Amino acid sequence: MASGMCASTVMFIALVPAGGHLVTTTDCYRKTRIFIETFLPKMGITATVIDPANIGGLKSALEKNNVTLFFTESPTNPFLRCVDIELVSKICHDEGALVCIDGTFATPLNQKILSLGADIVLHSATKHIRGHNDVLVGSISVPEKLISVLRTLHHVLGGVLSPNAACMVIRGMKTLHLRIQQQNSTAQRKAEILESHPKIRHVYYPGLASHPYPDLSKREMKGFGGVVSFEVDEDLLTTAKFIDALRIPYIAPSFGGCESIVDQLAIMSYWEFSQSDRAKYVILDNFARFSFGVEDFDDLKINILQALEAI
Repeated sequence: MASGMCASTVMFIALVPAGGHLVTTTDCYRKTRIFIETFLPKMGITATVIDPANIGGLKSALEKNNVTLFFTESPTNPFLRCVDIELVSKICHDEGALVCIDGTFATPLNQKILSLGADIVLHSATKHIRGHNDVLVGSISVPEKLISVLRTLHHVLGGVLSPNAACMVIRGMKTLHLRIQQQNSTAQRKAEILESHPKIRHVYYPGLASHPYPDLSKREMKGFGGVVSFEVDEDLLTTAKFIDALRIPYIAPSFGGCESIVDQLAIMSYWEFSQSDRAKYVILDNFARFSFGVEDFDDLKINILQALEAI
């Protein structure tokens, strides 16, 4: 499909009936949240929003509402929390609800979402799957019985991928395993270094023992991905100074490509939000998301440590 958001919107509109109800989680790609909160209600579709780990909240929502779909990301954006896909799939299936997981952060190599029990997998293939930051692509993997429903709406809405973009995605997939192997390794090692650095307050990464669900992430994932989120132990402007002192990564709101990318969410992805509004989503002034590319590990290590020394 033409983009990850195209895949998401087609999935929601095709599978949740007018007047229906879905369950989603607090951690969520911002544009997906906007679509759920702003556009789906125009079709009479309502949503219950729960913490990714709130199994009791999921059960309660299923009991109180006629839920068609449970949707979340795993790992989530931007806090990289993991969802117990096997457990939520069983709970939802017992109540007749479908389960859709956005696996963009994990990639198909690190996590076999359908094998864990989910019905539908979304990917913003713009990110790791293409891996070169040069096309917009989305994908949906569904059971055969759902293909015609999704395909019909997809064609009606017109979010069709161009032949050239499709060719570039196929070409990018030829090196996917090599890129993911390098990104997994670099991110794991850098997360460990950042966690021990005195100027870093907190690190979010599924491969760390300090992750809220280390056993779950190890059970569900073969590797933990190339994205590390962290809080610099400073204020907004000093964190921005650290970001500006970096020389290797691009400063941009994306991830998953060959080039490393860093994003200070408070002044980029959430730039138009007030500090109080950002606080509702726990987007702190000192929060940064670092997507590691395929550059040499030592080059990245030296550059990040030098940038930290500059603040």
